[in-house]
Amino acid sequence: MRDHRSGEHGPYSEVWTGRATARFQWLLALIGAACMALGIALAVDSAWTSGAAPLAMAVVGCIAAGLLVLFGTLAFVHVALRVDEDHLEVRCGHIGVPRRRIPLSHVAGADFAPHVTPRHWGGWGYRWRPEKGTAVVVRRGEGVVLRLADGHTFTVTVDDAEAAVRVIRDRLRPRKPDKV
Repeated sequence: MRDHRSGEHGPYSEVWTGRATARFQWLLALIGAACMALGIALAVDSAWTSGAAPLAMAVVGCIAAGLLVLFGTLAFVHVALRVDEDHLEVRCGHIGVPRRRIPLSHVAGADFAPHVTPRHWGGWGYRWRPEKGTAVVVRRGEGVVLRLADGHTFTVTVDDAEAAVRVIRDRLRPRKPDKV
């Protein structure tokens, strides 16, 4: 998907945007909500006969587990990638956190990865592996692998990753100076 907006480098600068969605994580979010509902139900209407301390522990445990699962999964339901003239920005979930903004001046190269899988990164989400680098993996499939100037890599799963790689590579080419 391409979007034309006004930018700093002329009347119209092209901005490339893409995203990837993990639909299965809605099921995990539902499980988290169910845990929270169980904790609330226990707190409101419980015939717990073992005492207040076990009841409080059960309520707090259910609500805490539910919140962790709910917010942990909602943060990685989708990822959005935005490439403008100077930066690449990755935003996760509905509120855009975690977010990473990488200046294109810090990118040495970009490659298309046809088969990014959560198994190779140790799961879904924002991942770091010393031998592989950093990744945002919300689903298996195609992705973009950035080779950063400091020797690290950053991988992100995104639909139409080949187009993203073309745009990034185009932005990395030396720019011709504007004639006045």
